This record gives sequence, structure tokens and C-alpha cells, in this order.
Amino acid sequence: MDIDFIFKIAAIGIIVAVLNQLLIRSGREDQAMLTTLAGVVVVLFMVVEVIADLFDTIKDLFGL
Repeated sequence: MDIDFIFKIAAIGIIVAVLNQLLIRSGREDQAMLTTLAGVVVVLFMVVEVIADLFDTIKDLFGL
């Protein structure tokens, strides 16, 4: 796993946090929640791809 992957997740977290605060302060709590949910989904898809690569590597390692 690359350190770039961790930086990408951190950047998404910072962007989502800023957008969330801006939307909450402007009175758009529903859109703030959807923005947070979208950020979580994007990071989840990124993590699932890395986990899939990990399982493929383990499969190749043990010859399964």
C-alpha cells in the first residue's frame, strides 16, 4: 500500500469536512449529510479495491 493512498483518503476527508461545515452554516443540513455520505462511499470504494488486490495477492502467494 502506498502512502499516496492514505493522503488521498485524508484529502477527501478534509474536503468533505469543509463542505459539511459550509453547508451546515448556510442552513442546508440535508445536503451536508448527503455530501458526507458521498465522501464515505467514495472512500469505501477505494478501500474495497485495495482489499480486493490484497486477496488476489494472497491467492497468488498460496496458489489457491
